[in-house]
Amino acid sequence: MKISGMHCLDCAHTVAKALSSVRGVAHAEVSYLKKRAEVEGQEGLAVEELVAAVQEAGYGAEVLADEG
Repeated sequence: MKISGMHCLDCAHTVAKALSSVRGVAHAEVSYLKKRAEVEGQEGLAVEELVAAVQEAGYGAEVLADEG
């Protein structure tokens, strides 16, 4: 995911915490420098829920194509 609105490492921590709170997320890693988040989770994890969690935390999120 591309994350917008992050200005510091605390922002990245907040986004990671928001993503981790979504049911089905096994791991969320957020890079402040790259403005990206990588999320691993159960099959069928709703992307819309991830985007909503980031938005509720006060940031923007855009889903990118799976690079794996």
